[in-house]
Amino acid sequence: MNLREGPFRRELVLAAITFVLASSCVSPPETPPPALHLEEQVSGTRSLLIGLSPVDENVVGASGTAGVVVRTVDGGANWTSMVVPGADTVQFRDVHGVDAQTAYVLSIGTGTASRIYKTTDGGANWDLQFMNEGPGGFFDCMDFWDPESGFAFSDSYEGEFILIRTEDGGQNWTRVPPENVPDASEGEGSFAASGRCALVIGDSTGLVGTGAGATARILKTTDRGATWVDYETPIHDGTPGSGMTSLSFVDEMVGFAFGGELGGRDSTIHNAIATTDGGVTWTTLTPPQLPDVYGGTHVPGYDPALLVVVGPKGIDFSADGGQSWTSLTKLDHWSIAFANQTTGWAVGPGGRITRITVMPGR
Repeated sequence: MNLREGPFRRELVLAAITFVLASSCVSPPETPPPALHLEEQVSGTRSLLIGLSPVDENVVGASGTAGVVVRTVDGGANWTSMVVPGADTVQFRDVHGVDAQTAYVLSIGTGTASRIYKTTDGGANWDLQFMNEGPGGFFDCMDFWDPESGFAFSDSYEGEFILIRTEDGGQNWTRVPPENVPDASEGEGSFAASGRCALVIGDSTGLVGTGAGATARILKTTDRGATWVDYETPIHDGTPGSGMTSLSFVDEMVGFAFGGELGGRDSTIHNAIATTDGGVTWTTLTPPQLPDVYGGTHVPGYDPALLVVVGPKGIDFSADGGQSWTSLTKLDHWSIAFANQTTGWAVGPGGRITRITVMPGR
């Protein structure tokens, strides 16, 4: 009998087809989630570090109490610590690095304690660009669209938020007319916990996350701060210590906000929320509560989103867009930021600086 013909041949063909079909139905193995590696670095200061701004994987600036600013130009192998002249009594809660030589720092406090300084020579000299002279100002955070244009946000006073902006590299800061900004509820402002309550996106969009008022809101501009609108969020439980502390957006539409009820009180508040329509509507992420979140961010280039948050109870991360969380350390950190999809930093008390390296799952 010719083995190339007849029933045996047909059985071979059917078996081959069955094997191909079965093979095509086998799902490819799932890629393991990325792993995060922590490395303690030496900052050269014992001040509480709060503001953090990576320019790239080599150039990073951080700022904190007692007028301290630290910077590195080699990825953190060496940090230089300095005190801004005349500012040793203020707390720099936010810093924005432009390049290896240029940076802005913002201090908090009532009255003239709220200031903005700028350096263009790597911190050798600092210019006082803005000092709050008006009543009620208490600035929390700032951000910039480009080296020349940015805005800064203050807690409200007599029912009005105080927003200032510059278009000339900080030589002039002007207040946005109150009629162009939504009114504030009693006590509403923001939390200067990490310098991340203000955020710019793209060329013209800016956001602020509020708290401590009747509700926690997103303030949004699409014209570089000239006019603002507002949207409510679910990060709030009716207490003065609840609201947003940190914003992080993947693009104009997709973003995350973090916060909670600060101060250690037990709460059922959701500490992480997400939007897919540019901040108009928000959904809560699970679980309903993380430890207090002072700073949070997405790491660029991951889908689902890789999220990392910090606070007094340590560093936690989620590799599934916020559905589940893993603790990395219980050491206190206040702010976090990434330069790219593999390299970031977190800062905190006692001059703490932790470099975070993201490694592909294996």
